[in-house]
Amino acid sequence: MSEQSPRRRGRPRKAATIDKTVGQHLRLRRTSLHERAVERLRELIIRGDLAQGTELVEAELCALIGVSRTPLREALKLLAASGLVELRQNRSARVAVMKRDEILSLFETLSGIERHAAELAAVRMEAEDLGELTRMQDEMEQQFAGRNIDVYFALNHALHQAIVAGTRNPLLSETHQWLIARAEWARYSALRSRQRWDESVREHRDILAALTARDATAAGRLLAQHVMNTGFEVVQALSDREASPQAGGAGHAA
Repeated sequence: MSEQSPRRRGRPRKAATIDKTVGQHLRLRRTSLHERAVERLRELIIRGDLAQGTELVEAELCALIGVSRTPLREALKLLAASGLVELRQNRSARVAVMKRDEILSLFETLSGIERHAAELAAVRMEAEDLGELTRMQDEMEQQFAGRNIDVYFALNHALHQAIVAGTRNPLLSETHQWLIARAEWARYSALRSRQRWDESVREHRDILAALTARDATAAGRLLAQHVMNTGFEVVQALSDREASPQAGGAGHAA
């Protein structure tokens, strides 16, 4: 009797450990699928492969991305929260359509956030932070010379985030991250304009120079104007497209 008791008490504990490990593994896999769906859909929307207003048919997206409906629906909810997708009751979700007034409001807000961030970063950034910005700027210029828009866009996005991170203000960074996610489509489409892309590179040089000189006022002013220039470019592109529907293509922005 005494020899059997320890065995009966030990078995449930072993089974419980196995169940817990398996459960954690399954949760991690599900999270991975959901994150993959978010990133893939975001990429397709930002680059215009899924144009604004496109109806998102779940069966087609599942086949395209290689996930089941559960992680896909979770991804759509997150993309809706960032303004890239519109969820509709009793109808398929669709890619959100950005209107001119909405774009101007978004970029006015983003401009104000980044102005404040540049002013703070100019006095709070360490020398190594500025060195990293310089490295990123150099790499951006190389990608610009090679007309590698996707790599340039990723570096540009990272550089803006690095400036905000230089404020050492987590709440400011969190707010900026939410706003810039909503503006990704517009910023990417702006780079399709050769003129705006050229301007954007020059503006970044001036912003970096002001940050390096610790000129908070100039850094804030230059970054705010840079952001608004992108917003104006997108709005103009939308107006041109409405005036000439046959022109085609997504807007212009940066």
